[in-house]
Order: sequence, then C-alpha cells, then structure tokens
Amino acid sequence: MREFCSSLGRTDESHSANLSEKKVRLFDDPVQQVFTVAMSNLREEDSGWYMCGVEIGGLWSADVVTHKNINVIHGMTVENSRLSGEEGSSVTVECQYSERYRESEKKWCRSGDWSSCLLAGSEESNEDSSVDIEDDRSGSFTITFKKLQMRDTGWYWCSAGIQKMPVHVQYILLSVCDIPTSDCKSSSPKPITKESWSGHNHVLGSLLVCGSVILVGLAIVARKWWKRHNPEYPFLEQDPVLRQLNGMNARRNEYSDVGCDLQNAAVVFLTRIPR
Repeated sequence: MREFCSSLGRTDESHSANLSEKKVRLFDDPVQQVFTVAMSNLREEDSGWYMCGVEIGGLWSADVVTHKNINVIHGMTVENSRLSGEEGSSVTVECQYSERYRESEKKWCRSGDWSSCLLAGSEESNEDSSVDIEDDRSGSFTITFKKLQMRDTGWYWCSAGIQKMPVHVQYILLSVCDIPTSDCKSSSPKPITKESWSGHNHVLGSLLVCGSVILVGLAIVARKWWKRHNPEYPFLEQDPVLRQLNGMNARRNEYSDVGCDLQNAAVVFLTRIPR
C-alpha cells in the first residue's frame, strides 16, 4: 500500500511528520477491530480522495483498503446548536468559521429581530452587560450569556459574512422542593429487672383486689334482685300436704305468743281413795 500513496499517518510509527501531527491522528482499537482517522485544520486545498486500509503483508495477500472523498468548503458550523441553562447561569455558544471569513463581520442575532444583532468587537456589544461576544480571528467566535434569564429563551443566528447557523437557547426553571423528613428513632425494649417486676406485682395485686370486690358486689345485687322478683320456694305452694303443715306451724306460733307452754305445763289428777 505504501507504493501507491503518500502516508499521512500510521499506527506503527512512533514519530510522524510535523504535517501529520497537526492534521491527521489515528486511534486504533484492536479489541473492537476499529481504527479512527481524525483530520483537523482542514483547508480548501485538502479536498480530494483519501485511502485508509490495513496492511496484511505477504506476497500473495492483498491489503484491505477503502476510499473516502473529502470536500472542504467555506462556511461555518456550531459545535452545539441546542443549549440550556438554569436561571442566572452562564451559557456559551461557539461558532466556527472557515479561513475565508476570518476578516468578515461576525454577528449574533435573535431570530426575527434584526435590530437585536450584536457585532463582535463593536461598542454595542460592550455596552450590553448580559451578552458578551468575542472573536479570536483564528476560526471561531464565542457568545456568552452571563446571567441567563427567562426572556433569553428562543432561536438565534450566529453569522460570519454570508454564512449563518441557527442556535436554540433554552431557559430551565429550577424548582426546589422541601421534602419533609421525620426523625425516626428506634428504641429497643427495656430489660425486665427485679425492681420493675416488683412494681408490676403491686399493680397486678391492686387490680385483682378491685376486681374481686366488684364481682362480690355484683353477686349480692343480683341475688337481691332475684329474691325480689321470684318466690323463695315456689314448689311448696303447689303441694297440699306441705301447705297444711305450714298452716299448723303458723297456728302454733300464734299460741306461743299468748304464753302457753305445753311442754312445761303440770297436770294434776284428783282421785278418791276407797275406804
């Protein structure tokens, strides 16, 4: 492959030419089986056909190559055409242009409002404290929003000569929410000691005494209520013999009230003695 082209860069070269160091860099990844060629500082005269390949070696084995046509044109580009930032943050836009537009006028304008255009190096751009525009005259100029505000959201144009590129700037509202937090403290159960157990015994004894008194009181009240609403011996009133005995006992009680005690009475019998 060396016989058919002039080498601009190789992966097996430890030191390359000065031109190759500035314009061409090779990155080889054997694991992925990919190598990358990066070219920088391109000019119009760099346009043309290029060849990249892999040298297999050997007399009967051809190298694997592919061809690529590169056309270098005059124009400009933007590294990042969509930018966003929070309120009060700084946002920078970098607009790159070709060598032909090095001396051309550089502008930063809001889309649809040509009166808002700022020129690089002009007095108007210096007076505007919110936006700063600078041209290094080496291939790029930068626009910096010092403190991004909501009114800065929208589409813009960066231009160099007749070339221009669109850029969108987005304002992001940062909301801060206070999340309530609760202090969760986990406590392990306290061990049972002799003092704590004796205290529990006093409490349990008091509860047992109070419960017993309440139960006895309820039993007495229930018994009185039952006697009041129910006869003492309802089955006695149904037996006639028992009813007669009850009547006799009642009459005997009446005689005892008069003072006649039959058990202590003395009976004297008078008899005549025959002569």
